[in-house]
Parts: sequence; structure tokens; C-alpha cells
Amino acid sequence: VQLVESGGGSAQAGGSLRLSCAASGLIFSSYYMAWFRQAPGKEREFVAGISWSGASTYYADSVKGRSTISRDNAKATVDLQMNSLIPEDTAVYYCAGTITRRESSYSKETDYAFWGQGTQVTVSS
Repeated sequence: VQLVESGGGSAQAGGSLRLSCAASGLIFSSYYMAWFRQAPGKEREFVAGISWSGASTYYADSVKGRSTISRDNAKATVDLQMNSLIPEDTAVYYCAGTITRRESSYSKETDYAFWGQGTQVTVSS
């Protein structure tokens, strides 16, 4: 299984970024997918998750209303659209996956078996 993130970079506060994660080596439609992030000196935290069907999505309070997670099972990709960026969004963003078709929320690191290498997002004020 391989998860490869892309789309990170630098942005001004108030701007937008779209992160993408390409998955391979798995039956993507059987996986719950999520984005986590880790800021310098802080623990990795859940950002957003999406069920195998895309019907259920979950967001951390810190990004709710500013971010949208989506997936394309045909392309085996999961995206995170981030709008109205704030400096506190600065972090390394990780894509993660776990095999389940339950329409539930999985927000703990230990829920996930597979991780990408991360992509840096830097937001300046």
C-alpha cells in the first residue's frame, strides 16, 4: 500500500490550498480515508475523514466550515480543499487509510494502518 500526498506549499492567510492523496496497492473503495496534520512541537491531529462511499464526512472543529474532503474511487484519490487559511493551519499534512466500510468517524491515529509521507503547508499572515 502506498499513499502519496501532493499539493502542499505556501499560502497567505485567507488563501486556499488543495491537497491530494493518490493511493495504490489497495482496493481503495474498501478504505475509510482521512487527513491528519502535525504542527511543530505538537502532536498529530485529525483534520477530516471520509467514508468509503463518500456519503459520510467528518471534520475537526478547527477546520469545519473552511475545508472539504472528497474522494474519487475510480481514480483512488482523496482530496482536501482548504479555504480561508490561517497561520494555525501551518503543519505537515498526512493522508491515512484504514480498511472499513462502516459509515462511522475514525479520528484516532491508532485507527489507521496506512500513512503517506506528508506534505508541508505553510500559511503566512
